[in-house]
Amino acid sequence: TPHATPSGPAPRTAEGKPNFTGVWYAQRTIDPGKPQPLDWAEKLFDDRVANHSKDAPGAHCLTRGITAAGALFPYELVQTPARLVMIFEDDIPSHRTVYLDGRPHPKDPNPDWMGHSIGHWEGDILVVDTVGFNDKSWVDSQGHPHTEKLHVTERLRRPDLGHLEIEFTVEDPGAYSKPWII
Repeated sequence: TPHATPSGPAPRTAEGKPNFTGVWYAQRTIDPGKPQPLDWAEKLFDDRVANHSKDAPGAHCLTRGITAAGALFPYELVQTPARLVMIFEDDIPSHRTVYLDGRPHPKDPNPDWMGHSIGHWEGDILVVDTVGFNDKSWVDSQGHPHTEKLHVTERLRRPDLGHLEIEFTVEDPGAYSKPWII
């Protein structure tokens, strides 16, 4: 049973930024956006829907992917000045590291399930830029595919003590005609 949402202002770090550290309930999608897949991606998505997602990564003990991680179970965020670590319990435990120390993406990232993430602050919003994905995960739990060209920008905001808002902008010119926002 859900507990009452804590009220009060968002906690802040010693640097004055919102502190995302804590255990968070599973994500709830407010607006899944309207992806505009290329023909091959639409056919693959339709096949996945028709076969009831039998090949979903999670069904094979593989990481669910960047927007679907944290969608079913609580997850933990641990924030320091240099990084934000996301720990996902899920059926398939996984994690992500977002580097906040000003480093760039590697010139030739090793393709990964969760990609390579760097972040910077725009006021009280943490903007996370992620590239370097393999093409094995799904963009979302519905089964939208992607290529290694996938680029995800997240905007994390903690408006108060009990809420964390995450907006994903998904870009992949190899699979979609234009970006979409989740």
